[in-house]
Amino acid sequence: MSTDYDLLIRGGEAVLPGRGRTACDIAVRDGRIAAILAPGAPATAPSELDARGLVVMPGAIDVHLHLGHGRDIARPRVPEDAARESAAAASGGITCFIPYLMTSEPFSTVLPEVIAVTQAGSRIDFSYHPIISTEEQLAEVERCAREFGAPTFKIFMNNRGGEGARLGLPDIDDGFLLRLCEAAARAGGMVCPHPETIELAWVTRDRAKAADPDGIGGLATWNASRPPFVEADAVQRAGYVAKTAGAPLYVVHTSSAEALAAGLRQRQAGATLFLETCPHYLTHDIGWTGGDLGKINPPLREAADREALWAGILSGAIDTIATDHVHRGLEAKAGGIWAASPGCPGLETLLPVLLSEGYHARGLSLERVVDLVSTNPARLMGLAHRKGAIAPGLDADLAVIDLDAAWTFDRGAVLSSAGYSLYEGWQFRGRVVHTAVRGHLVLRDGALQDERIGIGRYVSRSLATQHRCAAPSGLLHAH
Repeated sequence: MSTDYDLLIRGGEAVLPGRGRTACDIAVRDGRIAAILAPGAPATAPSELDARGLVVMPGAIDVHLHLGHGRDIARPRVPEDAARESAAAASGGITCFIPYLMTSEPFSTVLPEVIAVTQAGSRIDFSYHPIISTEEQLAEVERCAREFGAPTFKIFMNNRGGEGARLGLPDIDDGFLLRLCEAAARAGGMVCPHPETIELAWVTRDRAKAADPDGIGGLATWNASRPPFVEADAVQRAGYVAKTAGAPLYVVHTSSAEALAAGLRQRQAGATLFLETCPHYLTHDIGWTGGDLGKINPPLREAADREALWAGILSGAIDTIATDHVHRGLEAKAGGIWAASPGCPGLETLLPVLLSEGYHARGLSLERVVDLVSTNPARLMGLAHRKGAIAPGLDADLAVIDLDAAWTFDRGAVLSSAGYSLYEGWQFRGRVVHTAVRGHLVLRDGALQDERIGIGRYVSRSLATQHRCAAPSGLLHAH
């Protein structure tokens, strides 16, 4: 007996483009959404998922993370690296991620190998952002965009005076930034700067160390060593350079009110500039009692900065939220605030944070949550031909949520190889029950399906078509 579809998701409400939260059934065929059906419409499939009482959202797309091996966050080395971190992602409703690939080697050599290793282990789909640090890599920008479908390029603006040595990268300067923006513009690509002016940070760091040589001030001392104006200065400079070169700019991990304001000024002045922030800047500040675990670059800021970022989310000024997931283990946090390694994990808690602290606590609509973690990332990063919404023809990447589930996140539930979380002991409201990647249930009833290891596929991206990021205010940013 023939069947109409491969999978039917019955009885839930889906967050649909242009319609919002809608009671419907979702039909999947050949890994794609085949139809949005009226509830209970006649249809058959060998597999059905009961979504009664649940909300179906497009899977989250995490466009900022570091996928590595052990303490090395440059690149995965074995399939297990991808299997472990994609398990954390799937448990948090993430169905696609785009790690930053960090190396001083040519990407024409490294990318094929990294893609193969990731594909062998990943439970979710993926792409990569090359981090451009050498002259040889700069010469490969157009090839990365056109041949590998990787048109978004990171630059560490703070890699000067030997600062990049910690990451195994050479020094660069603003001339290199200008040439990268020009190359990205020629390739139809986009530049993603890590914005910190390190020459300013050297001064503020030395002052902070003189005032607190033993680092007993913890997170407050770390914030003082790299204060918000260090970030804001780099944002405004990058925006101006990118505008001059004709390249769009995607500013990563906006952490402060000053950096947000600097980005908005550049946008108002005509730069095509998009702003990302991260969950930890929305939930944690220098008063957090977790100490050195919260050392991050840029640092956790003041409570007023946290509220300014929420205001930017609610107003539509901020375009995306991504994790900046770093899965170094607890041992990397030893030695006090001056010695601890920066970064924190966050894949498992992306959606729970936004549902608890955004939807439930601040009235952030589910439509806006979808914009921030699905639709806008897909449009800005060249994935909208496949992902980012629940609509016929797109990949059946879905996060099925129990909006009112109350639960506590503890260390025993951590799936990332980091082995810890900034959210241990947090009471969340809203939980991911099922996660589907191209119609494959990688998480079902809260349990990982290990037979799905290795189903993730590399997705080639293109920014050739004009993408628009619509904010609730009606402002459109185009490139």
